[in-house]
Amino acid sequence: MARYYRADMQRNAGVSTEITGYALSAFVFLHSAAGGEEYLNHARAAARFLTSVAWDSRNGVMPFELEPAAFTYFFDCGIIVRGLLALWRVTREQELLDVAAAIGESMARDFARDDCRYWPILSLPDKRPLEMDALRWSRSAGCYQLKAAMAWRELAEATGDGQFERRYQAALEDALATHEAFLPGHTERLKVMDRLHAYLYFLEGLLPGADNPRCAAALAQGIRRVTDYVEEIAPGFVRCDVVAQLLRIRLCAGEAGADSAEAGRVLAFQEPGGGYYFGRKAGEWVPHISPVSTVFAMQALEWWRRRGDADWRRII
Repeated sequence: MARYYRADMQRNAGVSTEITGYALSAFVFLHSAAGGEEYLNHARAAARFLTSVAWDSRNGVMPFELEPAAFTYFFDCGIIVRGLLALWRVTREQELLDVAAAIGESMARDFARDDCRYWPILSLPDKRPLEMDALRWSRSAGCYQLKAAMAWRELAEATGDGQFERRYQAALEDALATHEAFLPGHTERLKVMDRLHAYLYFLEGLLPGADNPRCAAALAQGIRRVTDYVEEIAPGFVRCDVVAQLLRIRLCAGEAGADSAEAGRVLAFQEPGGGYYFGRKAGEWVPHISPVSTVFAMQALEWWRRRGDADWRRII
């Protein structure tokens, strides 16, 4: 799956393993929602690409892109593991679980830092950490990595290996201790909108522990903070994935604020071909059709239509 489609140039960006992982989860979700073999066949094709083409089993590496295979991301690996496990829960194909577990082990082994946190990016083939940049969330370690750590919790459930659960719990404790400093994180308001996308990953990562009072409190506080920032910044810049993620998290958390106006705000990003624009700046569409925005919006609106059927275990 390409990272995005440039609507103005009618051209795709390069193939991304992370986006393919998101697509895999989305096809499994569509299969569960609509039935039929077509979606499951697409899911299997995405999984074959990840397990047989992208995954370097000899060196234990899942690259960000294949050409060139210059970097690997902690976050991307978690998304890919969750996609493989989503399909495994349907088909029980052993290879899916085996590769998912191997990637999960590589996340813990290769990205580990001395402070019990994880480097966001490693260069390849030497697996050396890239210097972090605190102003660029994707180039820094932070609470948003908790969504990737959900892969460890799901691996624990699938394999019975308690070490995976302990890794998730350690990531959860660190995220709870540090998340309040993540926002606003930048003096430019447009950059804050980008960080809302990442902060919502943190809130999604809290969902497995939502029965824990600390997690529940952080969820409630986080939803309020994101809502306030969106209302403040949206006239200048708003991202589709942010408003779709916010609707999903409200639905999963049982928030009363998930209303038809919020669903309409998500739907407004849909372009005539069915995909969803990345965002809108000063009233103009950003000419990227984003697979991530599309699958987040699709799931948010499906859950909205079903009312109360939101299931954090299936969150893409």
